[in-house]
Amino acid sequence: MSNPISDAFKKAKQENRPALLTYTVGGDSTKKQSLAILKSISKNADILELGVPHNTPVADGSQIQTSAYRAIKHGIKINDIFKIVKDFRRSDKAKPIILMGYYNMIFQYGENQFLTKCKTCGVNGLIIVDLPWPENKNFAKKCKKKSIYFIQLLSPTTTKERLKKIIKDSHPMNYFISMLSTTGGKLKVSSKEILLNYDRIKRISPKKNVVIGFGITEKTIKSLKKADGLVVGSAICKEISNSIKKRQNPVTNVYNVVRKLKNKIK
Repeated sequence: MSNPISDAFKKAKQENRPALLTYTVGGDSTKKQSLAILKSISKNADILELGVPHNTPVADGSQIQTSAYRAIKHGIKINDIFKIVKDFRRSDKAKPIILMGYYNMIFQYGENQFLTKCKTCGVNGLIIVDLPWPENKNFAKKCKKKSIYFIQLLSPTTTKERLKKIIKDSHPMNYFISMLSTTGGKLKVSSKEILLNYDRIKRISPKKNVVIGFGITEKTIKSLKKADGLVVGSAICKEISNSIKKRQNPVTNVYNVVRKLKNKIK
């Protein structure tokens, strides 16, 4: 299954570093600004995660919730997210893009129509927070037919038996949630413990890429360099909020945050 996401991991490995994945909410704070931020951070990010705003984002912490509410307040719809991706593709056809959201929106939109839209506008992967394995098996198969990665979520409490089953069905990328929390929470466990759990996953399937997310900041990212990839979202959303509050340019400020993150893992 050919996909630019795997190419991004391969390139990062050649440079002896983890891939850097950034998360922003589509349409935050406006559609135009959201696109500008994507273009800006793509210079340093290896993979771009774009959140689909939801009015009850149960897995997200306060920073991402604030970003989502801003986007919803400005009238963002799912078709606007597709347009942001399509417009981004005019300037960058290769950078991998993963949409992250909740299944009820896909269900209401229609699975087949949603995946067709993803394919035509240039989405490479999906993270659906509230569609766990094995309930996601049929949808994941539909994704595979479109050469779109369906990214499985793994947690520290996932049993070894269940891990084996999920990973066996999984596409070439999986997402390890570092701790039992919402996004953006302060790391409640040590980097050593996170990496022990990460190693447990990698031993089951060493050929599949595993990224670590939740609680990763400029202060903690360097200690987790061993991973295939690291996801930073809440710290970026917080910078957008701070920039708006201070009446500064979020595009420039977020670019600087992502540049510093990239330098930490080189």
